[in-house]
Amino acid sequence: MAAELLEFSERETLFVEVILPLSLAKNYLYRVPFDLNSEVAIGKRVVVQFGKNKIYTALIKTISQTAPRLYQAKYIIDVVDEQPVITTLQLQLWDWMTGYYLCNEGDVMSAALPTGLKLASETIIVLKEEALQEKVLTEKERILMDALNHQKRLTIADVSALLGQKTVYPIINALLEKGLVYVAEEVVEKYRPLLKSFVALNAFYREEENLKQLFTILERAPKQLNALLTFIKLSRQQNLVSKSQLLEESDCGQAAFKTLLDKEIFTVEKRPVSRLKDNDEDFVLNFELSAAQQQALIGIEMEFERKDVVLLHGITASGKTQIYIKLIEKAIEQGGQVLFLLPEIALTTQIVQRIQRYFGDAIGVYHSKFNNNERVEIWNKVLNGKYRVVLGARSAVFLPFKELKLIVVDEEHESSYKQQEPSPRYQARDVAVYLAHLHQAKTVLGSATPSIESYYNAISQKYGLVTLNERFGGVELPLHEVVSISEETKKKKMVSYFSGKLIEGISLALEQKEQVILFQNRRGYATILICATCGYAPKCVNCDVSLTYHKTSGKLHCHYCGYHQSSINICPACGSVHIEQKGFGTERVEEELSLVFPDAKIARLDVDSTRTRNGLQQLISDFQEKKTDILIGTQMVAKGLDFDNVTLIGVINADTLLNYPDFRAFERSYQLLAQVAGRAGRRDKQGKVIIQAYDDSHRIIRQVMENQYLEMYKDELAERLQFHYPPFTRLIFVNIKHKDQDLLNMAAQRFATILRAQLGPRVLGPEQPMVARIRNYYIKQVIIKTDKDTSVQKVKSVLKNTILDFQAEKEYRSVNIQVDVDPY
Repeated sequence: MAAELLEFSERETLFVEVILPLSLAKNYLYRVPFDLNSEVAIGKRVVVQFGKNKIYTALIKTISQTAPRLYQAKYIIDVVDEQPVITTLQLQLWDWMTGYYLCNEGDVMSAALPTGLKLASETIIVLKEEALQEKVLTEKERILMDALNHQKRLTIADVSALLGQKTVYPIINALLEKGLVYVAEEVVEKYRPLLKSFVALNAFYREEENLKQLFTILERAPKQLNALLTFIKLSRQQNLVSKSQLLEESDCGQAAFKTLLDKEIFTVEKRPVSRLKDNDEDFVLNFELSAAQQQALIGIEMEFERKDVVLLHGITASGKTQIYIKLIEKAIEQGGQVLFLLPEIALTTQIVQRIQRYFGDAIGVYHSKFNNNERVEIWNKVLNGKYRVVLGARSAVFLPFKELKLIVVDEEHESSYKQQEPSPRYQARDVAVYLAHLHQAKTVLGSATPSIESYYNAISQKYGLVTLNERFGGVELPLHEVVSISEETKKKKMVSYFSGKLIEGISLALEQKEQVILFQNRRGYATILICATCGYAPKCVNCDVSLTYHKTSGKLHCHYCGYHQSSINICPACGSVHIEQKGFGTERVEEELSLVFPDAKIARLDVDSTRTRNGLQQLISDFQEKKTDILIGTQMVAKGLDFDNVTLIGVINADTLLNYPDFRAFERSYQLLAQVAGRAGRRDKQGKVIIQAYDDSHRIIRQVMENQYLEMYKDELAERLQFHYPPFTRLIFVNIKHKDQDLLNMAAQRFATILRAQLGPRVLGPEQPMVARIRNYYIKQVIIKTDKDTSVQKVKSVLKNTILDFQAEKEYRSVNIQVDVDPY
């Protein structure tokens, strides 16, 4: 549904309610100049002044003739768009998110719009008309003034380029103090189309006789002749010939090409082109569904007749992707658009490639790895209906679909669908379900290890349920073996962090030219450094956490705020040189494993090893091409990777997952271990999984080994019913922050008291969270538990009003309050 276009007479006084890209508790009304009456429309962007000097791009939400009562409306400065960039259904989604997640509409706007569609207020340096030139100037000040005399105004970026240095503020400040320039605020469009040079033949030489004469003239200039012949060949194959393609294929060189331009044989025209890589249209992925897959597909279609949401519970390697493709194909045939959500696009390259090859240019990919200009192009292609299918990470739920028929949420249990920071702290899976509801579309949630909440919704008939218990192609489930670290240590069979069974398994795999994945859910080298004499451990200066040692950088890092410092050899507290390393991460595992298997090619997959834009793809590509024998990784290795030569999975220490203090620890442990195990034996080889643990008899480990999801679900459900946790209750976390710990303690206690007076014993706390200080802000947490039969909307209304009233109190205005609805 397109945004609403209304017609107004030229002399009507109009006011627009706008959403600003700021975290404001309310929207503001702006007056429309008469000459812009015909330009304004819901969903268009407008330029407005907010505050004394700041200019922002705001989004029109409503148009009326009602003036604000409590303030005089400013005029909008300009209308940015010819057509709305947001649909009315998107605005409805934003409204719902604002209410459900207790955030501001500006938060949603900031999260939803790609940066390239949010105009920025850029600082402009302007030459004063009455500037006195006799002032004493430095050389760089003189250069800047000369440039301003010619151009009158320059941006900060222009000044940096002119002077060849990044820091230009002192120079600008000096000119300001001398009264020669002033600073203005001007809105500039961040998005600029990518321009590419295309070559055309002069119209005169398109005549056959003239072209023959040209061939004769160029006989003595072989490079120019070759360029001409190459151009003619390419122009017969395609409509446009780019300059870069012509230079590459003719190998004529820049000099010969310039001569052809000078002779006016060729002309060059710059045209806007897509930054997005084209897909291979000729590639068609032919496959037939197995009997089990076909039955699941029919089951989903039948469930769609009575339910809008269906949970597809299919074990790892059961071929859920092929079922998704058939559902997508049907939606496209019906003229619809499809949103395919993946937890982390970069880690699901193989799924992306399969779907891209199958559907060709009808598909777009949307995630944070794209730059701003690329994201704007995808946004516009979805809005214009060019993309029928979009694969994306959680932010893709904000795209401007007009004909949405189907949403697929793959690996719906994944925690990365939950936005943690900043606001809105939304769960993309749940937003997708509501988005589909707005479009009257259908939703498929797929997972081998569904979240407890989704499976509960399916069992209680809120969602449809389809089960797929057979691996595609008859591939057997991997064999599982659990190894007691305690027993192996007693028998002196442990070599560093590796049991005898694991070393034996790795050796066998390497001998047979097969590959191995090892899982250790902690990055870095050592969890902490500790003084053996006095017990001192280096801590972050900004957070209440110990620093993690990274051997690669030789530094101690904080994984919460990014602080780092040089490692220590001498204890700063007592002067002792006895510094011990405690705990271990993927870096240490990689080093120790290389000592056991010196000839093996080992790679590490974690956040630290994949920071560059192409680093992750290169690492995955090397493993896919068998250039790497062993891949060591954190939970990143569990997310959708499909390598047909992996026959062994090793879990270095399962206890680190099971002992995490969270009500979802056992559920997440099962999901992670089952997903990691599912990477083994995915083609014609049965895989093996070796799980090392101190608590080797833990029920979760046994349930993973026996593939007993339903048993795990029932156990967890019974505990959550007993202790009042979701899905039987709703949770809201309220995090209260301040740099002054004493003020925070008073504020948190006061806030909880006010809230408890209205909501009663369902308000818990305030308590310190596990990490009580992050980035120099102390934290207290208040938890609200509401029963399913309680009006959640009423509780949220009380909470919202309490926050507004609390922050209106003078002594608590500086206290930061963050709300996290469904914090799991």
